[in-house]
Amino acid sequence: MGLLDQKFGQGGVLVSHVDDLVNWARLSSLWPMGFGIACCAIEMMGAFASGYDLDRIGVFPRPSPRQSDVMIVAGTVTFKMADRLRRLYEQMPEPRYVISMGSCANCGGPYWQWGYHVVKGVDRIVPVDVYVPGCPPRPETLIGGILKLQEKIRKETLMTPEALEKLIARKKGAAV
Repeated sequence: MGLLDQKFGQGGVLVSHVDDLVNWARLSSLWPMGFGIACCAIEMMGAFASGYDLDRIGVFPRPSPRQSDVMIVAGTVTFKMADRLRRLYEQMPEPRYVISMGSCANCGGPYWQWGYHVVKGVDRIVPVDVYVPGCPPRPETLIGGILKLQEKIRKETLMTPEALEKLIARKKGAAV
């Protein structure tokens, strides 16, 4: 049951859960920071253009990691770029989300076997929430990934945010 499914009481008062209200605010104002490296970045820029109008679903690109809550990794990530990617991710405020866009970001793309310099998936550097397939994926596919992320945010709770669960699991794995 979502925020918009709630019933109004007497006098136009909306009664809802705090989780529903906070999640509605989060999913209605996603501010992505694009980490465009290769050909997928062209499609990401196309999705941000006026033809697709991502502002209508609350997506407004930001230039700084400190103002962003979503990182879209679009393109081939090399080992030299991995440290910078991790640093930008750590500069983003919580809760933060990552969309891996394209075959190169998802699994190394055409370089997966002989590309010694290419990371075989951005999920080895930062935790990924949504994978967008394609080489390069069309802007419509990226929009579908953003909608999937909104559905994921809609189901989160304040008591156990997913980012906190990932951090606890990572620390448990390091302690073992």
